[in-house]
Amino acid sequence: MLVLSWLLGQQRASRATNMPFESGILPVGSSQIQMSAEFYLIAIFFVIFDLETVFIFAWAVAFFELGWEGYIAVGVFIAVLAVALVYELGTGALDWGVKARKPLPTAAVAVRAAPGESAG
Repeated sequence: MLVLSWLLGQQRASRATNMPFESGILPVGSSQIQMSAEFYLIAIFFVIFDLETVFIFAWAVAFFELGWEGYIAVGVFIAVLAVALVYELGTGALDWGVKARKPLPTAAVAVRAAPGESAG
């Protein structure tokens, strides 16, 4: 479908390309801006916990039909998500900004000696 759109679409820009579409505001500058990585992390966490809400809502609708097995299953599901949230808080994944994140453990960082010095 994308290839068909590319083949059948307009091949060159015209005056109408830069005309406002719906808002009536003339485009100025580039529409591509750099976003901070934190915005993407928050979006990913939102999707994960939004799906969690959908699953828990579906469980709540079928609560009486599922019985204890469903209750235990959703309990395990919520426990796993709680552990994941605590892990994210512990690693600093939810902290805003690079400076707020915790440094890597020293075992994961390789120490290089300057030329002429011995690594010891």
